[in-house]
Amino acid sequence: MSLRTAQRASLVDQVIDQLKEQITSGSWQMNAKIPTETVLAEHLGVGRNTVREAVRALTHAGLLECRQGDGTYVRAISELSGAMARRLRAAEQLEILEVRRAFEVEAARLAATRRTAEDIEKIEKALSKREETWSGGHVDAFVEADLEFHIAVVEATHNSVLMDLYGDFAAALRASIAAAGGSLKQNYIPHDAIVRAIVAGDAAAAERAGHACIEHILIALTESQDLAG
Repeated sequence: MSLRTAQRASLVDQVIDQLKEQITSGSWQMNAKIPTETVLAEHLGVGRNTVREAVRALTHAGLLECRQGDGTYVRAISELSGAMARRLRAAEQLEILEVRRAFEVEAARLAATRRTAEDIEKIEKALSKREETWSGGHVDAFVEADLEFHIAVVEATHNSVLMDLYGDFAAALRASIAAAGGSLKQNYIPHDAIVRAIVAGDAAAAERAGHACIEHILIALTESQDLAG
């Protein structure tokens, strides 16, 4: 942990900046438990009250989450993702899937025209992992593998804004993928058509394949909600 002793002026702001740096740099990863107030205060050379105020501010910003009797965890990697996470917690799965469609269909289209050999290798590897986890019946592993696949496609667009926005959307996507997996039960949605189109450099086919996948999920989710209602 690379924390430096804070100066006396604007202590809380300085501590906020340093804690935020630990999060945004990846030193403290998503869902990781951060050091205790006592440890942080010692490293920073400030009082525990100062650390507590800084943690409270970052919790309000959505970057941290305090769990009573357990500790404080990283909830988001940026203030944008924190704000997005708060908004999406109140959103319906259908709304999230509609936004997911906008991201993933456009990503597939762009990836088909911009992918490199390295991108293709990464996408194909992610697809294989996705299929293996589904076949193995490991729901949590499948959710992560499916998300890794879509992240690989987004990264192949080489659009830094899209990559950042999709990354900020990841927490809600995990919930969306998990819900889709539950509603689809044994109905597997193959993603190989997306990969074939990206490899072939066919943007139109990649767009159609991406759209078809999300439409399949939307239909299945709508049907499950109708049955539940």
